[in-house]
Amino acid sequence: MLRSVHDRAELAALLRKDAALHAYELGDLDDFFWPYTTWYRLRDTLALLYHGQPTPTLLAFGADEPLGDLLAALRPLLPRAFYAHLSPGAGVALAPAYTREHDGGPHLKMALGGAPLGPAEGEPLGPADLAELEDLYAAAYPGNWFDRRMLETGQYVGIRRAGRIVAVAGVHVWSPVYRVSAIGNVTVHPDRRGQGLAQRVTAALCHRLRATTDVVTLNVKTDNAAAVAAYRKIGFTTVGHYEEATYVSASAEGSRA
Repeated sequence: MLRSVHDRAELAALLRKDAALHAYELGDLDDFFWPYTTWYRLRDTLALLYHGQPTPTLLAFGADEPLGDLLAALRPLLPRAFYAHLSPGAGVALAPAYTREHDGGPHLKMALGGAPLGPAEGEPLGPADLAELEDLYAAAYPGNWFDRRMLETGQYVGIRRAGRIVAVAGVHVWSPVYRVSAIGNVTVHPDRRGQGLAQRVTAALCHRLRATTDVVTLNVKTDNAAAVAAYRKIGFTTVGHYEEATYVSASAEGSRA
């Protein structure tokens, strides 16, 4: 039977069975994110609905049949529209109640192993750098999932040239409590690309994260060959696959017709 879960210890015990795959969910157990989360469990499979962005995000990963059963049971409880990170093919369990729109495509989940890293460069950034970072994202990475609150963690690193930030790597998740982190919002100014700055700034952030977390992860689009290659040089390996997409309820679509 599907049930809502409010016990962080219960959730952590399940998620830690594959901490690299579930780094985002583990990080969301922190006080920083916990108030924005709703959790569901069917047998040993979990789904997280995160409300910290204007559009809720559903995260659910697992084996085909258990995950399909969970998503089918969850359909009546989901919002009219949401973004989703789901194991490949799992979205079919949401039909016919939901249709898939704005397909974000297949992604890799990668985790940092031992050794490599290589050249690293960067300095810590904080709230005082917000305006400059927003300008960089507007020029280099519009529409990214940047949560300004994460600057308060001290886990954003930037490279400056001529006094301006031209490359940055940050985190979507950083949890010293659960010992996991997820890198995100990595970008380089268009005028500075092709110089290896993304790899250098990400390596610098990884050095920093290793001091407080045991599992360092990131998500990347499967077809972003340059980024995947750069992450592999740093020492990341693939630990899972998933798909991103927006889902809209059939009733909501009908009301727009």
